[in-house]
Amino acid sequence: MKTIVITGSSGLIGSEAVLHFEKRGYRIVGVDNNMRADFFGPQGDTTWNLRRLQAQTKHFEHTPLDIRDRAGVLDMVKRSRPSAIIHCAAQPSHDLAASRPFDDFDVNANGTLNLLEAARRHAPDAAFVLMSTNKVYGDAPNQIPLREAETRWEYMDERYRHGIAEDFPIDRSLHSLFGASKVAADVLTQEYGRYFGMPTVCLRGGCLTGPSHSGVELHGFLSYLVKVVMSGGAYTVYGYKGKQVRDQIHSFDVVRAMEEFVAAPRSGEVYNIGGGLESNASVLESLALIQELSGRPAKWQYSEANRRGDHICYISDIRKLKEHYPAWGITRVMRDIVTEMVAAEERRESA
Repeated sequence: MKTIVITGSSGLIGSEAVLHFEKRGYRIVGVDNNMRADFFGPQGDTTWNLRRLQAQTKHFEHTPLDIRDRAGVLDMVKRSRPSAIIHCAAQPSHDLAASRPFDDFDVNANGTLNLLEAARRHAPDAAFVLMSTNKVYGDAPNQIPLREAETRWEYMDERYRHGIAEDFPIDRSLHSLFGASKVAADVLTQEYGRYFGMPTVCLRGGCLTGPSHSGVELHGFLSYLVKVVMSGGAYTVYGYKGKQVRDQIHSFDVVRAMEEFVAAPRSGEVYNIGGGLESNASVLESLALIQELSGRPAKWQYSEANRRGDHICYISDIRKLKEHYPAWGITRVMRDIVTEMVAAEERRESA
């Protein structure tokens, strides 16, 4: 039985990967020390998701290893000899990175280096998948000319009619410390692929979402928004008239892209991955959709102060990924995603 190491295995993408690859016949070594609870408090705690995985799997081994533990990571990879490493563990918040810069960089950059070097030493043929982020582009997407529509901002420049592609520049822009640490992880992953010839890929995600997300205000926009509406709370919209646009991709579709890469890996590759033109919405449109599908009023308040570095409009150009892996595509769009998340919240309320 082949083994896959999955870091951040109790998180949104990691847990989806655990279930998916176990069904495909893999033994799973899940690495997660629940640091999300440390970062975000009780709302970020992923223990519930770990218990769900343990109840639903037969070939899943959980280890609470901290990826900053270099010796521990080297030993774990040496012992497990994986055929693939899917790296989803991260500190994911812009705001938190500013208040905890050492933790942010140690987790995102040094943790990735530990895993890459462990793979080079003990599993050099293992497909290495980094769950990167569109924040490697910093706030440069905000320089694209936009037109204001009734409920959203839209690209005016014809060059971006399919969204933002992988050749978009990553320098000369404001990244936040989080974005900078993820750039370091992203470039390291590319370099291990190009310099050492290892099969590595960076998946630069837009908004990743799904019912297994432990969304909080500082990270997990759509998940948190659903929770606020379902609980009767009021959501704060920060700046840009609430018309800022995000593409949304379901965790299942992200993991399917990982599966395609693991089956046919390439060296030092980069893909933008998100809902693209098929699945995107502004904050205002998201609020309206959640209200429609939940039957509950979406209460919100407005603050003129936008979040620093926040994208005004970000849609992923996913044509390169589709070209390289034609069996992959978007299977769930915004309405499907929100329907599933609302149903999950209703189940939690009745539990």
